Amino acid sequence: MTKFSDYFEQWLYKEDGYYAKYKTIGKDGDFYTAVSTSKFFGGSIAKKLIQTIEEGFLQNDTTILEVGAHHGYLSADIIQFIYTIKPELLETLNFAIVERYDNLQEKQKAYFEESFGDAVNLKHYKCIEDVKLDNAFVVANEIFDAFPCELVNTKDDVLEQAFVKDDEIIWQKCEDEELIQTCKTNQITKGEVSLGFKWFAESLAANIGTFEFVTFDYGDEYPRNDFSCRIYQKHNVYPIFDEAIKLKELFKKTDITYDVNFSYLINCFKEVGVENTIYETQLKALVRFGIIELLEILHKNADEKTYLKETNRVKTLLEPTGMGDRFKMATFRKNNK
Repeated sequence: MTKFSDYFEQWLYKEDGYYAKYKTIGKDGDFYTAVSTSKFFGGSIAKKLIQTIEEGFLQNDTTILEVGAHHGYLSADIIQFIYTIKPELLETLNFAIVERYDNLQEKQKAYFEESFGDAVNLKHYKCIEDVKLDNAFVVANEIFDAFPCELVNTKDDVLEQAFVKDDEIIWQKCEDEELIQTCKTNQITKGEVSLGFKWFAESLAANIGTFEFVTFDYGDEYPRNDFSCRIYQKHNVYPIFDEAIKLKELFKKTDITYDVNFSYLINCFKEVGVENTIYETQLKALVRFGIIELLEILHKNADEKTYLKETNRVKTLLEPTGMGDRFKMATFRKNNK
């Protein structure tokens, strides 16, 4: 019998796991992300980074550190827009990616070499615990929805925890005191709980002196107290408890995910003394970062066809009934100056 979090980790990360092998994202993959939708997603983050440096919170020789980079497209987009907006920063900034898999590191290195030659030096870390930096601008897109989680459910005032046996989910009374206390503190009675959020917050705070951390993910501010765990396969969505699916057939071959409980994530950072400065929808965040101004720059420097094509892509990022409200952004700051 296996804890659901261990089963989740095997599904995505262990030998032959879904993320252990390179996966196409977008039309030909199992799902879309903001990065695969438009380069202006990375462009708006680049603009936010420049604002953070100009206001003096970070130095102009800070490290841009991406966690969960996949192919490396987001970091590359950020670099390209820095070159457009404030190219002199490329002479002083440093760039790094946290990536556990050697094969994905090689793909990221190859993509950076293809894109920038020797103009940009990319450093890799295997784990966030390996990072030792005085200051950094940390960015992540859709990482917390892929943290191994437990499934919990309260029945007759008793917290139950999910286990997997013979590819079937079964429930037992929760005996994990940390999990019980986490649910109680964060008012979670049903749904997904990742104790890894605490580990990540602790690791970031312990290994980087001063940082701004910007993260995007789908989810809600408060616990829904319902199950959101689901499987993506070729843009089809299957709830984890759908009677029509067979976990054995989908195991390691598809993406498994869930909605992020942002209040719980924010509490994890608060516990280690890191301030949550902003929480808002992706729509509000990207507009505040300056994505509209970036489109205006494009309009002045590109033909109408190119401008309209990119505008439609940006609309997908901002659509209030779609990605714009479904995805949220949280910014965290630690000041060790």
